[in-house]
Amino acid sequence: MESARLDRWLWSVRLAKTRSDAAAACRGGHVRVNDRPAKPATTVHPGDRVRARVYEQTRIVEVAKVIDKRVGAPDAQACYIDDTPPPPPKEARPVFAVRERGTGRPTKRERRAMDALRSPH
Repeated sequence: MESARLDRWLWSVRLAKTRSDAAAACRGGHVRVNDRPAKPATTVHPGDRVRARVYEQTRIVEVAKVIDKRVGAPDAQACYIDDTPPPPPKEARPVFAVRERGTGRPTKRERRAMDALRSPH
């Protein structure tokens, strides 16, 4: 197979849970092929770079193999090369306003103190 529809390819390599989710991401402008906005019917070929924002996560992949039938996860991962940068490390935020279990509901004074610790200013 030399080419396939973009929405079907995204679904078949398991970047989207359903084909309609893949098509909705394309229609919403969240998918680009070779840095160009893509519609669901855009064809993908081996070597194309696909940037897809699906389920609040941006994935950057290169098409290694074109398939249009959904396959198992190990086979699906062999169909693309994942170039997605690793997520930034989560900031180590100190834990504020942790109460001991069983101490009951905070008083008004304690709640205001907790809110003062949480506020950014």
